[in-house]
Amino acid sequence: MKVLLISANTLREPYPVYPLGLDYVAGAIADAHEVRCLDLNSLVDGDGLPRAVRAFGPDIIAISLRNIDNTDALHPQGFMAHYRQLTQAVRRCSAAPIVLGGTGFTLFAHEIMRLLEADYGIVGEGERLAVLLQALEQGEDPASVMGVIVGQAPVPDPEPWPQAVVRRFDLQGAHLNFYLRHGGMLNLQTKRGCPFRCVYCSYPYIEGRTLRCAPPEQIARTAVELQRAGARYLFITDSAFNADSAHSLAVAQAFKKQGLAIPWGGFFAPMPMPADYFTILAECGLKHVEFGSESLCDAVLVAYRKPFARRHVLAAHQSAVAAGLHVAHYFLFGGPGETAQTMTESFSHMDGLEKAVLFLFCGMRIYPHTALYEIALQQGQLSAGQSIVEPVFYQPSSVNLTDIAQQVEAHAQGRDHWVQGAGGERVVQILTRMYRRGRTGPLWEYLIR
Repeated sequence: MKVLLISANTLREPYPVYPLGLDYVAGAIADAHEVRCLDLNSLVDGDGLPRAVRAFGPDIIAISLRNIDNTDALHPQGFMAHYRQLTQAVRRCSAAPIVLGGTGFTLFAHEIMRLLEADYGIVGEGERLAVLLQALEQGEDPASVMGVIVGQAPVPDPEPWPQAVVRRFDLQGAHLNFYLRHGGMLNLQTKRGCPFRCVYCSYPYIEGRTLRCAPPEQIARTAVELQRAGARYLFITDSAFNADSAHSLAVAQAFKKQGLAIPWGGFFAPMPMPADYFTILAECGLKHVEFGSESLCDAVLVAYRKPFARRHVLAAHQSAVAAGLHVAHYFLFGGPGETAQTMTESFSHMDGLEKAVLFLFCGMRIYPHTALYEIALQQGQLSAGQSIVEPVFYQPSSVNLTDIAQQVEAHAQGRDHWVQGAGGERVVQILTRMYRRGRTGPLWEYLIR
């Protein structure tokens, strides 16, 4: 079959993110089908989509919905109208059945199937498209395929795909070239699943709680292939690279052994790590550490169900800085347990995070299949059956989001390394200029004075 895979994401703030999931899906079906990838970020004009669809003449069109909104409580932007326009445009130029998938789709599968009037949907990991295509070719009932929904049929819970990470697809593709021209930053995944129980997080629902780790040598070979394809920086997209410290050390050492020469970075949980953990990673090419710290108030960290306390955040920070790494922390104000006093406590410790960039987010987006969703139901902030596909944010009982934003803005005043949200247009302009000058990577370290 001729299968067209479309990445629907067009968000470029603070920089465009390579559609990694599209590669993994393509890699899972390429041996049995003719596959083409179409990344909306790489289209140069408004006629690019219908022209590409008609030129290929696909038998199946699979659309990946990575995000449902921008998760910004101060400037909320839902993407469903854009996705609706996309599917309508696809319908106008092709009669091929439409399959929806991706992380965003998985969270709101039933509602999105109705809104976009798709033929099929895949919840969880998209490699299951291979099984759906096989069923269609053999004349079997698609609804019998685990993880596949047809029309308005009941939505099953995601079942983890047996493999942790499968092979990448066309490393010379047109969509790859777009990202090589816009910063040279590509990405890869070393494992799937998340063992943590953070109150707001949907990763455990989408990928499962059990870690499925890919062989370090396989990951390193892929990293070197991306380097040969032109990547100048790699970002590891695991929910937390250090969720399995032994595996992450083995991956880093495999990078070094395989001859990876470009820098890399990733997300980390600020938990206790083995001695010299960050020193070893730095010796293997790690340059950027992005900590999901969320708060520096222990009471809030408990309410957020984080697997660490303030002392662990401070210790992890010192270890990363001592290893010569660029460090960033992400803070999320406005979840359960947040008060004006807890915010003040966090602010009082944040100035101690020297040589770091702090990204400050106001408002906790409520997603289905999370503990936060259940809390919001219990507190009467949501009603059963209420649609939250358009962004809805948790409201703390003792401080409202407007006051939270004002406190954050007041404390960030005069501190260039305290960035509200993703930084907005100011940061986008800075990064764009630096990418044009040949810089690569996240580049947020240049905000530190």
